[in-house]
Amino acid sequence: MPNFLAHQLNVIGSVAASSVSIWRGTSVIKAAVQPKKRLRLYDMEGSPFCKLVREALTALGLDAEIYPCPRGGKRYRPEAMRIGGKAQFPLLVDPNNNTVMYESSDIIDYLFRQYGDQETPTAYRPGKLRPLASGAGTVLRMMRGITGRAAKQPDELLELWSFESSPYTRLVRERLTELELAYVLHNIGKEQFADMGPAAMRVKPGPYKPKAGGRREQVLAQFGRVQAPYLEDPNTGTKLYESSKIIDYLEREYAV
Repeated sequence: MPNFLAHQLNVIGSVAASSVSIWRGTSVIKAAVQPKKRLRLYDMEGSPFCKLVREALTALGLDAEIYPCPRGGKRYRPEAMRIGGKAQFPLLVDPNNNTVMYESSDIIDYLFRQYGDQETPTAYRPGKLRPLASGAGTVLRMMRGITGRAAKQPDELLELWSFESSPYTRLVRERLTELELAYVLHNIGKEQFADMGPAAMRVKPGPYKPKAGGRREQVLAQFGRVQAPYLEDPNTGTKLYESSKIIDYLEREYAV
């Protein structure tokens, strides 16, 4: 029971963190064509500036390989230093265009121009207040997803189906960052009004029907349900829904 209550309190805090950012990173505003080679983002879940970039990835429905670089991290921070020359995050690497970029505002503009074929929408321009709102969310989460912990390193990247503002998925991404577990982020942002609400009680009654031709239709056909978070670990063959089960698994399998 104590673990259940602690998890529910964590969920409430995560809902509050999404609320202060006005739930940006929930919906796909323009579905981009996935590039031939996956984008790579050197990232820290609790960083307000990294969060802005992940919101843009959800808005465009873009997948990316996420390499967590928490404070004290020893796995991917040195690699990021070799690539970009400094320990600053977010760091985007786009192998499709030989592009290496720092600064969240520059990365967001690049993503919308390169993959959305448009200028950055007003709602996704960093400005002065958005980083403050993202920072407030980090404080509400009590700085989780910032500092690294000892963990075993798997041979293959884990895979996570998610969208940025999902309160349940945030808890999983925080733990992946703290354990320095790299993963493929599959963005499945909401594509229509019928997608709104948790999977168990979406706002539109009746059988769930995803948008025709959308990413969620593909997910439903592949897995039989559309629910975030969903984790697959190719190293062990494990496949899990439910944030609490995923977090327990990550602790058992990888934490030292």
